[in-house]
Amino acid sequence: MSSNFRRFNSRIGVAFILQNRLIRLFTWTQPTQTLSFLFVWTFVCVDPYLLPVLPLAGCLFFVMVPSFLTRHPEPEGDADLWQGNLGGPPLAGARTIKPTPEFSKDFFRNMRDLQNVMEDFSRGHDFVLSILTPLTNFSNENLSSMLYILLLLLSVTLFITAHLLPWRFIFLVAGYAMTALGHPNIQDLLATPNNEQLISDAEHSSRSFLLSLSKTDIEIESNNETREVEVFELQHRALHDEHGEYERFMFSSSPYSPLSPSRISGDRPRGTPFFEDVLPPRGWRWADKKWTLDLLSREWVEDRCVTGVEVEIEGERWVTDLHYEVLESEGEKENARRKLQKRNAGGSMGSRDIGEQEKEVLRRAWERSVPSRKGEWRRRRWVRGVERMGTRE
Repeated sequence: MSSNFRRFNSRIGVAFILQNRLIRLFTWTQPTQTLSFLFVWTFVCVDPYLLPVLPLAGCLFFVMVPSFLTRHPEPEGDADLWQGNLGGPPLAGARTIKPTPEFSKDFFRNMRDLQNVMEDFSRGHDFVLSILTPLTNFSNENLSSMLYILLLLLSVTLFITAHLLPWRFIFLVAGYAMTALGHPNIQDLLATPNNEQLISDAEHSSRSFLLSLSKTDIEIESNNETREVEVFELQHRALHDEHGEYERFMFSSSPYSPLSPSRISGDRPRGTPFFEDVLPPRGWRWADKKWTLDLLSREWVEDRCVTGVEVEIEGERWVTDLHYEVLESEGEKENARRKLQKRNAGGSMGSRDIGEQEKEVLRRAWERSVPSRKGEWRRRRWVRGVERMGTRE
């Protein structure tokens, strides 16, 4: 930081030179320069296509012409020799810009100016925030809402009518007004106690008008925002225990569906074993006294595109995993039946013999199957209302 500051401070002098020249220009230190600026500003406002010429002209007259005059300085003595020198050989070396040496007067002068600029920026920053922050941070919601509506209406109006406004005349008048405010006589006139009091009263009256307008026309909704939170009750049983009962496992924020990423990666569900341990989101509180079972189990299954489950539309509304080995055995029985029928469709075997073979194939396929179609996990959805807490609660 110290090294970067020293390098920056030794090169920032050109910015302070520009700053001082602008201050002298807009404070009418040399009225001819200020009037020349106003003439240029008038040409640019009347014909905006001249705007790209300004940086080129500035490079010509403020960079290249001084550099040429540095190499061809005016001769000392007789003034008649000056014109002939411009076409002659250079009399001095080319001007080079070098960083200001450390511990020099210019280095410490840059440090002083840099500190002054930092102080001016801090004061300007705090002044702007002191004006804008109370109006825009919704500490007074009526006032900020009124200002928001006014800005929205103004934005919509300008979006429609901006091409109809005389922007050249507006910028011309604004430039002349800002330049005229920097004149010493105008500054002395504005600095009188009567004018300062008048400006303060106008500011106070405008703020009072906005406050009264916001109180009469803006009504803030006092009801707290309400939402609905969900939790899934998960139950588990051993996969191949056909006579086993499902046991309560936990309450989780995820349904732990068969194709969920946590299920595929082998992670166990996360949650809490009791309803009482389920807490509302941060900044919210319970609006309902108890949890309610979601009776529309098919809807939340379809909304999440959950597959491989069996949905109860009556009773306790469980959504149960399907045992895929059972499904495969049932498919095997169906395939066996179709193959047998196809093979014997054109043969001479009797209908009785065909029936006996079909029963034998189905019996073998059934012996290799599992009676229960239900899988390892089941879940159901519970919901409960919450409302947002205010900052003072």
